[in-house]
Amino acid sequence: MIEFVFMLTHHDRTIDDPLATYQELRGSGLRYVGFKDIGATVADLRKVCAAAQADGLQVMLEVVSTTLEEELRSATSAAEIGVDWLLGGTHPRDVLRVIDGSPARYCPFPGTVVGHPSVLHGEIAEIADSARAITALPGVHGLDLLAYRHPSADVAALTRAVVEAASGPVIAAGSVASVAQIRELDTAGAWGFTIGGAIFEGRLPGGPSVAGQVREVLRAAGDG
Repeated sequence: MIEFVFMLTHHDRTIDDPLATYQELRGSGLRYVGFKDIGATVADLRKVCAAAQADGLQVMLEVVSTTLEEELRSATSAAEIGVDWLLGGTHPRDVLRVIDGSPARYCPFPGTVVGHPSVLHGEIAEIADSARAITALPGVHGLDLLAYRHPSADVAALTRAVVEAASGPVIAAGSVASVAQIRELDTAGAWGFTIGGAIFEGRLPGGPSVAGQVREVLRAAGDG
């Protein structure tokens, strides 16, 4: 079984009125929900976080800001929002100083990540070396891997190499849009995966409703 994280995001930013969309998903069986650090206020994200946690879900904030200053600001906001996991970002040593003492599980990006929407660059061996070094840092729980955001790497080979190199869970984030991709990531050993935009575009089974697609993705993740 691979874990599914539903992201209340589209085009690498949090959707408008994420709380209303989350409320449509209550009772769907979701265990994890997330959002980005771009596109919504801290106050709005705090409301989503509180509602999801009250329902027994774990909440993830993914950092996609492109500057160190913005990334550190987002890491600081994560504590204010109260998320359970902090994903993404490319400056782990700096972020670790900011979140020291936070209970949130921290999973930064391995490899060279550029732009917005974020794209992963580098050879598989280089990304695996980055994964090994980052997860050796005290305070890093796992990794947020842009497996399907690499322009040329074989996704299965990339994911498997990162999973083998990392000392914590690997979450595949970005551009997952089919059951076949979910199963490929599961076979490669990923702990979990995120989907946001593809569901809002109605590209997964169970549509056209968001809740219907979420249920079908959960079924696919459970089937493996």
